[in-house]
Amino acid sequence: MENLKPLPKVNADTRQFWDGCKSHELRFQKCTDCGHIRWPASIICPLCHSDNTKWIVASGKGKVFTFVVYHEAYHPAFEGDLPYVVAIVELQEGQHFLTNIVGCDPGEVRCEMPVEVIWEDVTAEFSLPKFKPAQ
Repeated sequence: MENLKPLPKVNADTRQFWDGCKSHELRFQKCTDCGHIRWPASIICPLCHSDNTKWIVASGKGKVFTFVVYHEAYHPAFEGDLPYVVAIVELQEGQHFLTNIVGCDPGEVRCEMPVEVIWEDVTAEFSLPKFKPAQ
């Protein structure tokens, strides 16, 4: 079945991230001058303005920073998912990441809840990182 949900638009800044997701790796840029790990990717560090960077693989573990439960679909392709949780997860490495919380009832989600990444392989080109309660 063809995926009807909107997919990310890949560009030069995000290609390494999405290539990592295809391999089930969460990749982020790290400034090699000040050590800041950043998301979203950019050409310079927002803290020290250096353009020296490398890509790292994150642990995929974190905690729910904040969340909302959607009871209305704002795109028809999401109607079958209702209700669903959109959350900002604070990863162990420090960055905040917008994602979905899956694998539990939406009423069970809470701030500070430990979570870990899982992968939804939606097409041959895209695997989407989502998070579930940590074991």
